[in-house]
Amino acid sequence: MKNKFVLITGASGSIGKATAMELARQGYSLYLHYNTNKTAIDELMMQLQVFDVELVPIQADLSTNEGVDVLCSNIFSIHSLVLNSGKAHYGLVSDVDVETMNEMMAIHMTSPFFIVQKLLSKLMKEEGSSIVAVTSIWGDTGASCEVLYSMLKGGQNAFVKALSKELAPMGVRVNAVSPGAVETPMLKTFSEEEKQELADEIPLGRLAQPEEIAHCITYLLSGKSSYITGHVLKVNGGWYM
Repeated sequence: MKNKFVLITGASGSIGKATAMELARQGYSLYLHYNTNKTAIDELMMQLQVFDVELVPIQADLSTNEGVDVLCSNIFSIHSLVLNSGKAHYGLVSDVDVETMNEMMAIHMTSPFFIVQKLLSKLMKEEGSSIVAVTSIWGDTGASCEVLYSMLKGGQNAFVKALSKELAPMGVRVNAVSPGAVETPMLKTFSEEEKQELADEIPLGRLAQPEEIAHCITYLLSGKSSYITGHVLKVNGGWYM
């Protein structure tokens, strides 16, 4: 696997880091994308050294076209792709300004589209290549006060389904993992009491851990899911069917 590279966008986040750990454990070399959190990437690379795989950190702001160009220009050989960059947004529709809309659109929709476009020729050279997007339960069902985020995550689900049909004849599989509530910094605005109330709404009675999402991502990247494409895997503890 050492010669098989996987690009993880948003590798400095909790799900990105957990996915990197699992893929490195399986022997994949990694491109680790981040934007501002260099400290987290440095710490992650230290942790990954035990696996004796090649690690390439890439800094790029995916809210800009230039950031996409910087990222893709640093990719030389790639087997698979994890589209994991994301940013939460809470607020009423009436409070969303144009700057916020444009930034969120770029991170969640425009950048993933052009990353795939620019890297597709490299992915097609690899046997068994795969793309996995990390979407959200709110893209499946929608959430009040997260209308913008829900809209974009729903768009990612549609992107995955359409792209999977286009790329299947080329041997590239495309799927998504749609997490529910996960114990990550995205919930940092929640108090412990609020997180417990949230957990009580979930049939399994708890929040997910980042590693549980990572296991699903790596499964969809692997040959064990070789006949699965265009699927949005809901990983939400039974919160939404």
